[in-house]
Amino acid sequence: MQAPRNPAASATGRRQERLSKDGLWRSFPKVPNLLQYIGSGVYYARVKVDGKLIRRSLETKVFSTARLRLLDFVKEQRGRQKQVDAPTFAEAQSLYEKKLDSDPRLKPQSRQYRAWCIRKLELSWPDLKALRLDQITPEACRDWATKLSSDIAAQYYNNTIATLRLVIDAGIEEHLRRGGRPTGNPAGRLPRVRIPVKQLRLPEAEQFRSLVENVATRSGGWGRREADLIQFLAFSGLRAFSEAQWVTWEDVDWHRKEIVVRGDPATGTKNAEVRRIPLVPDLEALLLRLKGDSNPAGQILKAGKCQGALDRACRELGIKRITHHDLRHLFATRCIESGVDIPTVARWLGHKDGGTLAMKVYGHLRNEHSQEMAKKVRF
Repeated sequence: MQAPRNPAASATGRRQERLSKDGLWRSFPKVPNLLQYIGSGVYYARVKVDGKLIRRSLETKVFSTARLRLLDFVKEQRGRQKQVDAPTFAEAQSLYEKKLDSDPRLKPQSRQYRAWCIRKLELSWPDLKALRLDQITPEACRDWATKLSSDIAAQYYNNTIATLRLVIDAGIEEHLRRGGRPTGNPAGRLPRVRIPVKQLRLPEAEQFRSLVENVATRSGGWGRREADLIQFLAFSGLRAFSEAQWVTWEDVDWHRKEIVVRGDPATGTKNAEVRRIPLVPDLEALLLRLKGDSNPAGQILKAGKCQGALDRACRELGIKRITHHDLRHLFATRCIESGVDIPTVARWLGHKDGGTLAMKVYGHLRNEHSQEMAKKVRF
């Protein structure tokens, strides 16, 4: 005759279950923290809080009731769990700065830029460093960001709020490692602002020639060298400090009429890639003049900057002030006005986006050029 089945076993027979080694307890893999004492059929809760194992009877033999009481029990015990204080912003900042220093992918310029953003945070929110992360509210972040957006340019604002998020993320990660509860980033929803496209006001061809002549003749002993730098930047489109000043005579490929751009020997170009740019006629003429009849070696340019001379010359000639970077814009503008397509110009500039940025900055030039060309069409 078959022995009668245990009512508790019957109730759970269709569920996944496991028996303890001593055969006294039944556990349920799909319901963590729930046990059943086989001898009586009573269900128990078991949970670990702060390293201590707690087991308590749920005072029921009904599985569905036990599950409901289990939820309340776990919630109650976890609520009593020892709270781990969140790091202060100063601690989070220290962790983030260590990450920056140990990241081999970052160039020195990028580290310096992030340091600038952190400094801006310190100046614009003096009390921030002393606050724990759980004391920083989304409302406080929004108030700070609103004021900041009126103090600095859009691009710097976007990068500063991004740095704030990264610092807080580093602190949240450390808080979780210490056993703290997961929390959201209070700066996570700060909106970025739209970066307006710079309206370029660059010198016309005759104005540029006058500018170069003024710098060459009215800027003292370094005038000629600074004028050479101005022309080199305008005829090549290279970045002044990270690219142009590092070009050597050995980088000039006279046969292919190109310059190999390697950038700073320590960090490379901005995009960390070597590229080639063409010797447009004006650039080739400039290099031939500088080369003369000799066979020079080493760096081509003798001046590393020319902003002071540019500022003075622009004032004297009544030309809107331009910068080193505007000479890069001047190169791109002349190329597009001469009929060079934007993706090609972008490649010469060292952009890696296929021309997206160049289209934003110089797209109107292509439209103007197209309209001028359309006037020549006759039927």
